[in-house]
Amino acid sequence: MTATAGIGDDRIVRESGIDARVAAIVEPILRGMGFRLVRARLSGQSGLTLQIMAEREDGTMTVEDCEEVSRAISPALDVEDPIDKAYHLEVSSPGIDRPLVRKADFSSHVGHEVKIETSTLVADRKRFRGRIAEAGPDEIVLDSSRPVYGAEPSVRIPYGLIFEARLVLTDDLVRDALSRDNKARKEARKRRAATDGESPQVRTDE
Repeated sequence: MTATAGIGDDRIVRESGIDARVAAIVEPILRGMGFRLVRARLSGQSGLTLQIMAEREDGTMTVEDCEEVSRAISPALDVEDPIDKAYHLEVSSPGIDRPLVRKADFSSHVGHEVKIETSTLVADRKRFRGRIAEAGPDEIVLDSSRPVYGAEPSVRIPYGLIFEARLVLTDDLVRDALSRDNKARKEARKRRAATDGESPQVRTDE
């Protein structure tokens, strides 16, 4: 990952090399469809897999959404041909223990545990695991869940130094993710009803 930005890309954690070329191709297409790119990653040796991780603005990503995105980006990747070997395209949602790639990802998950790797030393370390205590405009404050002997229990990590970050799967995270998903789906149904000219059903107790 690197800090090189694409046009219209507000991610603070981004790709490098071939992954960056792929991201530059698919990100504008996703944005035009109402999706946002989370990550593009080419992996594997003999059997290459290109994973495009994406989501809607509300954080949802259904199987149908994945199929829609796959159909939209496949022709562009065939034309631009950023990968000179055969590969399998895989479009997926970020998942519950998702990568955190935007400042909003950190602020919306304050209180949850995360693993972070930095590009340079921060407090004499590059790898951290702890709870996001604060997510400000320029940095996060991480409360260590496994304090290193002699180290401060909290550390401030500037966004610009974050190489990779991912949520740690916990019971609290699962409950929070299910609640967010239910809320997002209800809002999506309301929007679809409004677009179709229907009034959302309102339940009243007798």
